[in-house]
Amino acid sequence: MKTPIVQFLANALVSLLIVAAGLVLYDRIVVRPALVVGMVDVAEVYRAKEAEFTQILTKTTFEEDRQKALLMARAFAQRLPVALEALPRDCNCLVVLKSAIAGPTPHTVDLTPLLRRKVDTP
Repeated sequence: MKTPIVQFLANALVSLLIVAAGLVLYDRIVVRPALVVGMVDVAEVYRAKEAEFTQILTKTTFEEDRQKALLMARAFAQRLPVALEALPRDCNCLVVLKSAIAGPTPHTVDLTPLLRRKVDTP
């Protein structure tokens, strides 16, 4: 049979371990993801695509190439909103426009290259 002091210490130790595990989980699941802010420069991605389509349209005289460029523009317009919706899930963070960030912090992640890859892949 255990003495009351040993029982008390065992209960206190188990309680301490449970509380510590709960705090670690809270830190990993709630606090740290909330600190990360993803920024994306949609205007930059849009301007780059617009320049690409404009170049295709101005350099060609064939109607087939123009139709191909218009189909590419339509596909881009469909992929952009889907890619923007997927960014918060991909980084598990809050995503804002780059113009909304006053100054980058160590917890700020630039997601513009990821957005560019998402809209470039068919």
